[in-house]
Amino acid sequence: MMENIQATLNERASVTPNRTIKMKTEKVTVHYGQKQALNGIDLEVYERQVTALIGPSGCGKSTYLRCLNRMNDTIDAAKVAGTILLDGENIYDPDLDVVELRARVGMVFQKPNPFPKSIWENVAYGPKIHGLAKTKDELEEIVHTSLKKAGLYNEVKDRLDEPGTGLSGGQQQRLCIARAIAVSPEVILMDEPCSALDPIATATVEELIDELKQNYTIVIVTHSMQQAARVSQQTAMFHLGDLAEVGDTEMMFSNPSDKRTQDYIMGRFG
Repeated sequence: MMENIQATLNERASVTPNRTIKMKTEKVTVHYGQKQALNGIDLEVYERQVTALIGPSGCGKSTYLRCLNRMNDTIDAAKVAGTILLDGENIYDPDLDVVELRARVGMVFQKPNPFPKSIWENVAYGPKIHGLAKTKDELEEIVHTSLKKAGLYNEVKDRLDEPGTGLSGGQQQRLCIARAIAVSPEVILMDEPCSALDPIATATVEELIDELKQNYTIVIVTHSMQQAARVSQQTAMFHLGDLAEVGDTEMMFSNPSDKRTQDYIMGRFG
């Protein structure tokens, strides 16, 4: 496994990473009832980069991801403490509109979840409810542009009125990405977006992620260390609710500073 990861890192072009902070969390803790799921997480997410969250099952990766657009608000037992900033603004400010936040910080889930509507309606839904298009032509433009950005337009342009649920798994996931893009987010959260996909569809989505980072900040939860090495510029290692280590992906995989990271990468647990 390590040889594969190192080969992936060696193939990547060396570029100076962007260090503009897009989101920042300070001392973030999460409790589900009596159980503490996150223990004071401090992490900076950089603009127009891919940050990968890795670690064994149950370590807090997805819990942390859901903090970034307040999806944990939908869980009655969840209590979030600490500070989470988007462009320096506290997203837990009582005056902040959560609907607006989730337009700015979109989410793509583990299992593709298109609406039981046409392909066109799936993408048009968000812009409609947020009032992003004044005319039918503007809405049409948003739908087509979003499908193109998601690398799906050429495959579905002749059947936009057919159900989104009739697409293949990989196409459905790209439809969900198009749906997220359609409301012009600044950040896209991805919770294991390829775990339900075959290798070919996974490769397509990974290529898409690489393109999307030119315009969006992306945070991805992945169980695949090879995927983290392929798509991310920064990697954060979670373990039992702690942030064990965070750093440039190449450094994290080639010379981790925390023994837990090293053990996980070497397959000693997880």
